[in-house]
Amino acid sequence: MAAKSDISFDQILNDLRNQIYSPVYLLHGEEPYFIDTISDFIEQNVLNDLEKEFNQTICYGKDSNVATLISYAKRFPMMANYQVLIVKEAQDLDKIEDFLSYVENPLSSTLLVLCYKYGKLDKRKALYKSIEKHGIAFESARLYDNKIPDWINDYLRKKNYTINPKASALLAEYVGNDLSKVVNELEKLFINIPRGTEITEDYIEKNIGISKDYNVFELQKALGRKEVVKANRIIQYFAANPRENPLVKILPILYSFFSKILLYHFLPDKSRNNAASALSVNPFFVADYQQAAKTFPPGKVMAVISLLREYDLKAKGVENNALFAGDGELMKELIFKILH
Repeated sequence: MAAKSDISFDQILNDLRNQIYSPVYLLHGEEPYFIDTISDFIEQNVLNDLEKEFNQTICYGKDSNVATLISYAKRFPMMANYQVLIVKEAQDLDKIEDFLSYVENPLSSTLLVLCYKYGKLDKRKALYKSIEKHGIAFESARLYDNKIPDWINDYLRKKNYTINPKASALLAEYVGNDLSKVVNELEKLFINIPRGTEITEDYIEKNIGISKDYNVFELQKALGRKEVVKANRIIQYFAANPRENPLVKILPILYSFFSKILLYHFLPDKSRNNAASALSVNPFFVADYQQAAKTFPPGKVMAVISLLREYDLKAKGVENNALFAGDGELMKELIFKILH
Protein backbone atom coordinates (compact mmCIF):
# COMPACT_ATOMS: atom_id res chain seq x y z
CA MET A 1 0.00 0.00 0.00
CA ALA A 2 1.35 3.45 -0.87
CA ALA A 3 2.30 5.56 2.11
CA LYS A 4 0.02 8.55 2.61
CA SER A 5 -0.52 11.35 5.12
CA ASP A 6 -3.48 12.98 3.40
CA ILE A 7 -5.60 9.85 3.06
CA SER A 8 -9.23 10.30 4.06
CA PHE A 9 -11.21 8.45 6.69
CA ASP A 10 -13.46 6.91 4.03
CA GLN A 11 -10.47 5.79 1.94
CA ILE A 12 -8.85 4.07 4.92
CA LEU A 13 -12.05 2.15 5.69
CA ASN A 14 -12.54 1.29 2.03
CA ASP A 15 -9.00 -0.09 1.79
CA LEU A 16 -9.48 -2.10 4.99
CA ARG A 17 -12.71 -3.59 3.64
CA ASN A 18 -10.76 -4.63 0.53
CA GLN A 19 -8.01 -6.14 2.71
CA ILE A 20 -5.47 -3.54 1.63
CA TYR A 21 -3.39 -3.13 4.77
CA SER A 22 -0.54 -0.93 5.94
CA PRO A 23 2.14 -2.12 8.40
CA VAL A 24 1.78 1.04 10.51
CA TYR A 25 -1.21 3.28 11.25
CA LEU A 26 -0.86 6.53 13.16
CA LEU A 27 -4.36 7.74 14.07
CA HIS A 28 -3.95 11.08 15.83
CA GLY A 29 -5.93 14.26 16.41
CA GLU A 30 -8.64 15.93 18.47
CA GLU A 31 -11.69 13.97 17.21
CA PRO A 32 -11.81 10.53 18.87
CA TYR A 33 -14.69 9.24 16.75
CA PHE A 34 -12.66 8.68 13.56
CA ILE A 35 -9.76 7.14 15.51
CA ASP A 36 -12.07 4.74 17.36
CA THR A 37 -13.97 3.78 14.23
CA ILE A 38 -10.83 2.86 12.29
CA SER A 39 -9.17 0.99 15.17
CA ASP A 40 -12.43 -0.84 15.99
CA PHE A 41 -12.78 -1.92 12.37
CA ILE A 42 -9.25 -3.31 12.37
CA GLU A 43 -9.82 -5.03 15.72
CA GLN A 44 -13.05 -6.65 14.59
CA ASN A 45 -12.37 -7.52 10.95
CA VAL A 46 -8.74 -8.15 10.02
CA LEU A 47 -8.58 -11.50 11.84
CA ASN A 48 -11.22 -14.13 12.42
CA ASP A 49 -12.07 -15.24 15.95
CA LEU A 50 -9.62 -18.16 15.93
CA GLU A 51 -6.77 -16.06 14.54
CA LYS A 52 -7.37 -13.33 17.13
CA GLU A 53 -6.61 -15.69 19.98
CA PHE A 54 -2.92 -15.94 19.01
CA ASN A 55 -2.38 -12.91 16.78
CA GLN A 56 -4.21 -9.91 18.18
CA THR A 57 -2.89 -7.79 21.06
CA ILE A 58 -4.56 -4.71 22.55
CA CYS A 59 -2.39 -2.52 24.78
CA TYR A 60 -2.75 0.86 26.49
CA GLY A 61 -0.07 3.51 26.41
CA LYS A 62 0.06 4.16 30.15
CA ASP A 63 0.57 0.43 30.86
CA SER A 64 3.15 -0.20 28.12
CA ASN A 65 6.65 0.69 27.03
CA VAL A 66 7.92 1.07 23.49
CA ALA A 67 10.60 -1.64 23.72
CA THR A 68 8.03 -4.27 24.70
CA LEU A 69 5.61 -3.13 22.00
CA ILE A 70 8.33 -3.37 19.37
CA SER A 71 9.08 -6.91 20.49
CA TYR A 72 5.38 -7.73 20.00
CA ALA A 73 5.35 -6.07 16.58
CA LYS A 74 8.33 -8.16 15.42
CA ARG A 75 6.59 -11.45 16.11
CA PHE A 76 5.43 -13.46 13.13
CA PRO A 77 1.76 -14.48 12.96
CA MET A 78 0.76 -17.99 14.02
CA MET A 79 -1.55 -19.81 11.61
CA ALA A 80 -2.64 -16.52 10.06
CA ASN A 81 -1.43 -14.06 7.45
CA TYR A 82 -1.28 -11.14 9.84
CA GLN A 83 -0.96 -10.19 13.45
CA VAL A 84 -2.61 -7.04 14.83
CA LEU A 85 -1.12 -4.85 17.55
CA ILE A 86 -3.35 -1.94 18.65
CA VAL A 87 -1.95 0.61 21.07
CA LYS A 88 -4.82 2.61 22.57
CA GLU A 89 -4.15 5.94 24.30
CA ALA A 90 -0.74 6.01 22.62
CA GLN A 91 -0.37 9.64 23.69
CA ASP A 92 0.40 8.26 27.17
CA LEU A 93 3.43 6.30 25.96
CA ASP A 94 6.79 7.38 27.31
CA LYS A 95 9.39 7.98 24.59
CA ILE A 96 7.07 7.22 21.68
CA GLU A 97 9.82 8.42 19.34
CA ASP A 98 11.67 5.17 20.10
CA PHE A 99 9.31 3.49 17.63
CA LEU A 100 11.45 5.04 14.87
CA SER A 101 13.79 2.06 14.54
CA TYR A 102 10.83 -0.30 13.99
CA VAL A 103 8.88 2.02 11.68
CA GLU A 104 11.96 2.39 9.45
CA ASN A 105 11.76 -1.33 8.73
CA PRO A 106 8.30 -2.62 9.77
CA LEU A 107 7.20 -6.21 9.50
CA SER A 108 4.77 -6.51 6.58
CA SER A 109 2.75 -9.19 8.38
CA THR A 110 2.06 -6.90 11.37
CA LEU A 111 -0.55 -4.15 11.56
CA LEU A 112 0.72 -1.73 14.22
CA VAL A 113 -2.05 0.74 15.09
CA LEU A 114 -1.14 3.77 17.24
CA CYS A 115 -4.25 5.53 18.58
CA TYR A 116 -2.96 8.95 19.65
CA LYS A 117 -5.98 10.93 20.90
CA TYR A 118 -6.66 14.56 21.79
CA GLY A 119 -3.43 15.81 20.28
CA LYS A 120 -1.09 15.40 17.35
CA LEU A 121 2.27 13.77 16.92
CA ASP A 122 4.83 16.43 15.98
CA LYS A 123 4.99 16.40 12.19
CA ARG A 124 8.52 17.80 12.25
CA LYS A 125 9.87 14.73 14.08
CA ALA A 126 11.61 11.83 12.37
CA LEU A 127 9.01 9.34 13.65
CA TYR A 128 6.12 11.13 11.94
CA LYS A 129 8.05 11.46 8.69
CA SER A 130 8.94 7.78 8.79
CA ILE A 131 5.30 6.79 9.36
CA GLU A 132 4.37 8.95 6.36
CA LYS A 133 6.92 7.04 4.30
CA HIS A 134 6.21 3.51 5.46
CA GLY A 135 2.59 3.59 6.61
CA ILE A 136 -0.53 5.68 7.15
CA ALA A 137 -0.65 8.92 9.13
CA PHE A 138 -4.25 10.04 9.57
CA GLU A 139 -5.12 13.27 11.36
CA SER A 140 -8.57 13.11 12.96
CA ALA A 141 -9.66 16.75 13.12
CA ARG A 142 -12.74 18.00 14.95
CA LEU A 143 -15.47 19.35 12.71
CA TYR A 144 -16.65 22.92 13.07
CA ASP A 145 -20.19 23.22 14.41
CA ASN A 146 -21.51 24.46 11.06
CA LYS A 147 -20.19 21.31 9.35
CA ILE A 148 -22.08 18.89 11.62
CA PRO A 149 -25.42 18.97 9.72
CA ASP A 150 -23.66 18.04 6.47
CA TRP A 151 -21.79 15.26 8.26
CA ILE A 152 -25.10 13.95 9.63
CA ASN A 153 -26.56 14.01 6.11
CA ASP A 154 -23.61 12.05 4.73
CA TYR A 155 -23.62 9.52 7.57
CA LEU A 156 -27.33 8.86 7.09
CA ARG A 157 -26.96 8.59 3.32
CA LYS A 158 -24.45 5.77 3.82
CA LYS A 159 -27.03 4.04 6.04
CA ASN A 160 -29.73 4.49 3.36
CA TYR A 161 -31.63 7.27 5.16
CA THR A 162 -32.22 10.92 4.36
CA ILE A 163 -32.97 13.82 6.69
CA ASN A 164 -34.58 17.18 6.08
CA PRO A 165 -32.48 20.32 6.75
CA LYS A 166 -34.44 21.43 9.82
CA ALA A 167 -34.19 18.03 11.49
CA SER A 168 -30.47 17.85 10.74
CA ALA A 169 -29.86 21.33 12.19
CA LEU A 170 -32.00 20.52 15.22
CA LEU A 171 -30.02 17.38 16.00
CA ALA A 172 -26.69 19.16 15.48
CA GLU A 173 -27.71 21.99 17.81
CA TYR A 174 -28.88 19.56 20.49
CA VAL A 175 -25.86 17.24 20.45
CA GLY A 176 -23.04 19.60 19.44
CA ASN A 177 -19.88 18.54 17.59
CA ASP A 178 -19.15 15.37 19.56
CA LEU A 179 -19.50 12.86 16.73
CA SER A 180 -19.71 9.85 19.04
CA LYS A 181 -22.77 11.40 20.70
CA VAL A 182 -24.25 12.26 17.30
CA VAL A 183 -23.90 8.64 16.18
CA ASN A 184 -25.40 7.37 19.45
CA GLU A 185 -28.48 9.54 18.89
CA LEU A 186 -28.78 8.43 15.27
CA GLU A 187 -28.64 4.80 16.37
CA LYS A 188 -31.80 5.45 18.42
CA LEU A 189 -33.53 6.45 15.20
CA PHE A 190 -32.41 3.32 13.35
CA ILE A 191 -34.12 1.08 15.92
CA ASN A 192 -37.62 2.23 15.01
CA ILE A 193 -37.30 3.78 11.55
CA PRO A 194 -36.95 1.59 8.43
CA ARG A 195 -34.18 2.21 5.91
CA GLY A 196 -35.12 4.50 3.04
CA THR A 197 -37.08 6.84 5.33
CA GLU A 198 -36.62 10.61 5.41
CA ILE A 199 -36.01 11.64 9.02
CA THR A 200 -38.07 14.65 10.09
CA GLU A 201 -38.41 16.78 13.24
CA ASP A 202 -41.28 14.53 14.33
CA TYR A 203 -38.99 11.49 14.29
CA ILE A 204 -36.34 13.46 16.20
CA GLU A 205 -38.85 14.47 18.86
CA LYS A 206 -40.40 11.01 19.22
CA ASN A 207 -37.19 8.95 19.28
CA ILE A 208 -34.60 11.30 20.78
CA GLY A 209 -36.74 13.63 22.85
CA ILE A 210 -35.78 16.97 21.31
CA SER A 211 -38.79 19.26 21.08
CA LYS A 212 -39.54 20.28 17.50
CA ASP A 213 -41.45 23.36 18.66
CA TYR A 214 -39.41 24.58 21.64
CA ASN A 215 -35.81 24.84 20.54
CA VAL A 216 -33.31 27.55 19.76
CA PHE A 217 -34.00 27.43 16.00
CA GLU A 218 -37.68 28.12 16.56
CA LEU A 219 -36.62 30.93 18.90
CA GLN A 220 -34.41 32.40 16.18
CA LYS A 221 -37.26 32.23 13.69
CA ALA A 222 -39.64 33.89 16.16
CA LEU A 223 -37.13 36.68 16.82
CA GLY A 224 -36.48 37.15 13.11
CA ARG A 225 -40.20 37.60 12.50
CA LYS A 226 -40.75 39.55 15.72
CA GLU A 227 -43.31 37.02 16.92
CA VAL A 228 -43.39 38.18 20.52
CA VAL A 229 -45.89 35.64 21.85
CA LYS A 230 -44.10 32.67 20.29
CA ALA A 231 -40.66 33.85 21.46
CA ASN A 232 -41.92 34.25 25.03
CA ARG A 233 -43.61 30.85 24.95
CA ILE A 234 -40.28 29.24 23.95
CA ILE A 235 -38.41 31.14 26.65
CA GLN A 236 -40.93 29.97 29.24
CA TYR A 237 -40.27 26.40 28.10
CA PHE A 238 -36.51 26.94 28.38
CA ALA A 239 -36.92 28.38 31.87
CA ALA A 240 -38.96 25.34 32.92
CA ASN A 241 -36.31 22.97 31.52
CA PRO A 242 -33.01 24.65 32.47
CA ARG A 243 -30.85 21.53 32.31
CA GLU A 244 -31.63 20.93 28.64
CA ASN A 245 -31.61 24.64 27.74
CA PRO A 246 -28.91 26.48 29.72
CA LEU A 247 -28.34 30.11 28.81
CA VAL A 248 -24.63 29.51 28.20
CA LYS A 249 -25.60 27.06 25.44
CA ILE A 250 -28.26 29.28 23.86
CA LEU A 251 -26.28 32.53 23.79
CA PRO A 252 -23.51 31.39 21.39
CA ILE A 253 -26.14 30.12 18.94
CA LEU A 254 -28.02 33.44 19.05
CA TYR A 255 -24.71 35.28 18.70
CA SER A 256 -23.95 33.30 15.55
CA PHE A 257 -27.47 33.97 14.23
CA PHE A 258 -27.25 37.74 14.66
CA SER A 259 -23.67 37.84 13.38
CA LYS A 260 -24.89 36.19 10.19
CA ILE A 261 -27.78 38.66 9.92
CA LEU A 262 -25.21 41.47 10.04
CA LEU A 263 -23.12 39.74 7.40
CA TYR A 264 -26.20 39.26 5.23
CA HIS A 265 -26.90 43.00 5.33
CA PHE A 266 -23.57 43.73 3.67
CA LEU A 267 -23.54 40.94 1.08
CA PRO A 268 -23.29 42.48 -2.41
CA ASP A 269 -24.93 39.36 -3.85
CA LYS A 270 -27.91 38.25 -1.77
CA SER A 271 -29.01 35.45 -4.09
CA ARG A 272 -30.04 32.27 -2.28
CA ASN A 273 -27.03 30.14 -3.16
CA ASN A 274 -24.47 32.91 -2.67
CA ALA A 275 -25.98 33.89 0.68
CA ALA A 276 -25.99 30.24 1.80
CA SER A 277 -22.31 29.94 0.89
CA ALA A 278 -21.33 33.22 2.56
CA LEU A 279 -23.27 32.45 5.74
CA SER A 280 -22.24 28.76 5.83
CA VAL A 281 -25.85 27.63 6.10
CA ASN A 282 -28.08 25.28 4.16
CA PRO A 283 -29.94 27.20 1.40
CA PHE A 284 -33.15 26.06 3.15
CA PHE A 285 -32.44 28.58 5.95
CA VAL A 286 -31.60 31.62 3.80
CA ALA A 287 -35.23 32.82 3.89
CA ASP A 288 -34.97 33.07 7.70
CA TYR A 289 -32.01 35.42 7.37
CA GLN A 290 -33.73 37.44 4.67
CA GLN A 291 -36.73 37.95 6.96
CA ALA A 292 -34.55 38.68 10.01
CA ALA A 293 -32.62 41.32 8.06
CA LYS A 294 -35.92 43.10 7.36
CA THR A 295 -36.81 42.98 11.07
CA PHE A 296 -33.38 44.03 12.35
CA PRO A 297 -31.51 46.81 10.51
CA PRO A 298 -27.72 46.88 10.91
CA GLY A 299 -27.73 49.29 13.85
CA LYS A 300 -30.22 47.17 15.78
CA VAL A 301 -28.26 43.99 15.00
CA MET A 302 -25.11 45.52 16.47
CA ALA A 303 -27.07 46.56 19.57
CA VAL A 304 -28.37 42.98 19.93
CA ILE A 305 -24.86 41.56 19.63
CA SER A 306 -23.78 43.90 22.45
CA LEU A 307 -26.72 42.65 24.52
CA LEU A 308 -25.72 39.05 23.92
CA ARG A 309 -22.19 39.79 25.15
CA GLU A 310 -23.59 41.55 28.21
CA TYR A 311 -25.88 38.66 29.11
CA ASP A 312 -23.13 36.13 28.47
CA LEU A 313 -21.19 37.84 31.27
CA LYS A 314 -24.27 37.91 33.49
CA ALA A 315 -24.90 34.21 32.90
CA LYS A 316 -21.34 33.61 34.12
CA GLY A 317 -21.94 35.73 37.24
CA VAL A 318 -20.14 38.85 36.05
CA GLU A 319 -21.92 42.18 36.63
CA ASN A 320 -25.07 40.33 37.63
CA ASN A 321 -26.60 42.63 40.20
CA ALA A 322 -29.66 40.44 40.60
CA LEU A 323 -27.86 37.74 42.56
CA PHE A 324 -30.84 35.42 42.48
CA ALA A 325 -31.63 35.92 38.80
CA GLY A 326 -31.27 32.50 37.21
CA ASP A 327 -31.14 31.57 33.56
CA GLY A 328 -34.90 31.88 33.19
CA GLU A 329 -35.08 35.47 34.38
CA LEU A 330 -32.01 36.48 32.39
CA MET A 331 -33.47 34.91 29.23
CA LYS A 332 -36.75 36.75 29.68
CA GLU A 333 -34.93 40.07 30.16
CA LEU A 334 -32.73 39.46 27.14
CA ILE A 335 -35.53 38.50 24.78
CA PHE A 336 -37.61 41.49 25.90
CA LYS A 337 -34.69 43.84 25.10
CA ILE A 338 -34.06 42.20 21.73
CA LEU A 339 -37.70 42.55 20.68
CA HIS A 340 -38.26 46.10 21.98
